[in-house]
Amino acid sequence: MTSVTPTAVSRRAIPFALLVVFIDIAGLGLILPVLPRLIEEVGHIGLDDAARIGGWLFASFSLAQFLCAPLAGALSDRIGRRPLLLAAIGGLGVDYILHAVAPSLLWLFVGRIIAGVCGSSFVIANALIADVTAPEQRARAFGWIGAAFGLGFVLGPALGGLLGAFGPRVPFWVAAALALANFIFGLIALPETLPPEKRRRFRWREANPLGVLLVFRQHPGVLGLAAVLFIYLFGSAVYPAIWAFWGIAKFGWSEIMVGLSLAAFGLVMALVQGTLTGPMVNRFGEWRVALIGLVVGVVVCVGYGFATGIATVSLLLVLHAPEGFVYPMFSALMSRAVPESAQGALQGGISALMNLAMVTGTLFFTQIFGYFLSDAAPFRSPDMAYFIAAGVLFLSLLAFRRVARSRPGKA
Repeated sequence: MTSVTPTAVSRRAIPFALLVVFIDIAGLGLILPVLPRLIEEVGHIGLDDAARIGGWLFASFSLAQFLCAPLAGALSDRIGRRPLLLAAIGGLGVDYILHAVAPSLLWLFVGRIIAGVCGSSFVIANALIADVTAPEQRARAFGWIGAAFGLGFVLGPALGGLLGAFGPRVPFWVAAALALANFIFGLIALPETLPPEKRRRFRWREANPLGVLLVFRQHPGVLGLAAVLFIYLFGSAVYPAIWAFWGIAKFGWSEIMVGLSLAAFGLVMALVQGTLTGPMVNRFGEWRVALIGLVVGVVVCVGYGFATGIATVSLLLVLHAPEGFVYPMFSALMSRAVPESAQGALQGGISALMNLAMVTGTLFFTQIFGYFLSDAAPFRSPDMAYFIAAGVLFLSLLAFRRVARSRPGKA
């Protein structure tokens, strides 16, 4: 690869990392509005059973990512970010093609597992950002990642809802085209951001999903934050787990309406994270900004359970935006506590934590949702999963306050 200066690498790498996240999330957003109908069509089942199957699909993806993302993070510290990021992007294209042609539920599971195995793009993108930004600038940079995530959720779900009118498989073909185009662009434009002198020996204990969690114990102050982050991610798993199913069951939303609701959520998140992360951190500090996000998370989760229509949901989507500060603040706080040579291992550990939370959280909340739609429940309600999730998020808030009190002046 042609030699370039660190500044030139930064100018090329950061936009590409943001583009990777944007396209990956846009691809995911494309399929969310039509996934309930595709599961019903392929499995010949009703909405309550489709919700449960959807939970197992999300769980299979998250479990595969839990098992494989730490390996990708550790390998990226050894051989560099570029080859692993390209492999992750290409794998997503294969996943979407399998969904587009799936004749049975088994194929859907195979596709989700492949996506999980190759789903380390977010991990490597975060490590890449850490390579080319100073520690004190990472909160803002991770906020940009969050903004790219939000923008992906503007385009993807809106387009997926519209394309779903032509059939539940059409959005998967478009998502595959986006992923493969991103792969080709990466072959041309993506520089390597980890120079050879900063690479380190590969360690198997950091590459397995349980051993990688040890990275949290090796650096002071990281383990407590990791525990709080797990509780928070478990509770917030309620949204990807049931949002589409909840909108259909409670309000009778079409695929277009599901897509528009997700797009509105992504737009608000992108605007807030892209424009306010830096000013908020400068004014209040990372700890207090994280606290604000956690408080908002509890309040709006309860609000969704009491929502009466699209007007209420629209208001809650706007109020929900500051919760988007939580993940980048935790990422920044943990990144600052870890040496530069271990950023890939840290991001692998955070990814393992996130996917473990998603495995357990999506299974838990989809089963709760499906149960309270079935005749076996003492009463039928599409909202119970939100009320239970709010309780979990409140526990994360209490745990964060406890961790913050151990660090005087932080929150």
